[in-house]
Amino acid sequence: MIGAAGLAVATAGAAWVWWELHTAHAVPAEDGVIVDLPRGMDAGTMLGRLHDAGVIRDPRVIRAWLVLRGGGDSLKAGEYSFREPLSALEVVDKLSRGEVLLHPVTLPEGLDLAEIAARLAAAGFGDATELVAAFRNTGGIREIDPEAEDLEGYLFPDTYRLPRGETPERIARTLVERFKKATGPDYGEQAQAAGLTLREAVILASMIEKETALPEERWRISRVFHNRLTGGIRLQCDPTVIYALKREKKEVGRLTYADLEFDSPWNTYRVYGLPPGPICSPGLDSLDAAVHPGEGTDLYFVASPEGGHRFSSNLQAHLEAVRQWRRHQRSLQ
Repeated sequence: MIGAAGLAVATAGAAWVWWELHTAHAVPAEDGVIVDLPRGMDAGTMLGRLHDAGVIRDPRVIRAWLVLRGGGDSLKAGEYSFREPLSALEVVDKLSRGEVLLHPVTLPEGLDLAEIAARLAAAGFGDATELVAAFRNTGGIREIDPEAEDLEGYLFPDTYRLPRGETPERIARTLVERFKKATGPDYGEQAQAAGLTLREAVILASMIEKETALPEERWRISRVFHNRLTGGIRLQCDPTVIYALKREKKEVGRLTYADLEFDSPWNTYRVYGLPPGPICSPGLDSLDAAVHPGEGTDLYFVASPEGGHRFSSNLQAHLEAVRQWRRHQRSLQ
């Protein structure tokens, strides 16, 4: 039988364990601490690192409690921020729920697949080569675009909050899911009503995105492309030439007449219709403009000295607009 002294010791021990698990412990730094727990680290090592950072008092008590509860494998890796005082159980709960520190990264409209990977890598979200490899997996969009060979056009431009150490596959899935949410479940039907497949709408939207930075112009540029597609006229979109050159690792500068003759299915100066795939990730305005073109008979547009573009419905007016633009360019030299 346990004597009175033994019972007292056991009671005191239980009280101490309860106190260790439930009493909040302030972190040593006034502005908090950040603790990185990499993937593959076991629970014991995680708790040791938290102790070294001053987040918990006695890792042995917490480890024993986890073993008794069978929750040793529940702690999730990641980067964690600790500011306010937390008890040991609150720390365990934070790690079990994976409340990792999130960092913002902005992906602007008009970046292509490789540029998005480079932007993410520069912000500390993995290796660009590994990200590009993940962006080649089309599993996430197969149900909406079975013809896709990669995720070009579907990596939605937006500001994201991501954890350090996130896998390239999860990042790709996050960007694609944002595209689906932004466009909604009926985007394919909107495309069909405009005489396009969903894939064709995304391709067209990517061209619109690269042609103008002015939101008010996107629907008019869309109308030009729709009119040319209907009339069997080559789209002659300069950004498709640039994309064609980049795909072949060619140096891209100011486009020349020789560039416009570059032999590629992406070069809309040589081929009729849309290129084989998107040339960048378009924003929501361009995606909307692709399936809701403005009204009108315009067939041409060229940069205007006043800013934006000058639109024309016949070749003679377009050539005059081109001459005015070239005179403006020469005046700046």
